Amino acid sequence: MKTGNVFFIVDDDPDDQELFIEALQGIDEFCKCITAFDGEEALKKLNDGIPQPDFIFLDLNMPRMNGKQFLAQIKNNGKTRHIPVIIYSTSSEKKDIQDTTDLGALYFLQKPNRFEELSKALNEIISGILQKRQ
Repeated sequence: MKTGNVFFIVDDDPDDQELFIEALQGIDEFCKCITAFDGEEALKKLNDGIPQPDFIFLDLNMPRMNGKQFLAQIKNNGKTRHIPVIIYSTSSEKKDIQDTTDLGALYFLQKPNRFEELSKALNEIISGILQKRQ
């Protein structure tokens, strides 16, 4: 896949961000990755005019503004509500899955233990979303 998509990764763990970016670049070599360490920073970047993301990958457990709070804010904003949000979390709690789905998340991806699993899951999710757009 060579689409040059813009991916916004909102996660407070720099190691997870780095692995995630590496996996994305293996799928889309022309992609642009933007990061934020919590929902508050992510909102600021969206409001300050970063390139409009094609996808937002969002962790749930972060300081200052968590993933659910951030998701609620962007889904209530006409400029950002259309952006597909994929939850990317260590949680597998049914309540987290239901809450984020109710708030407008498109997918819930539990953080895999292996890089290969992450790459495969991301490829399937992104390909599926892009096919639906066509």
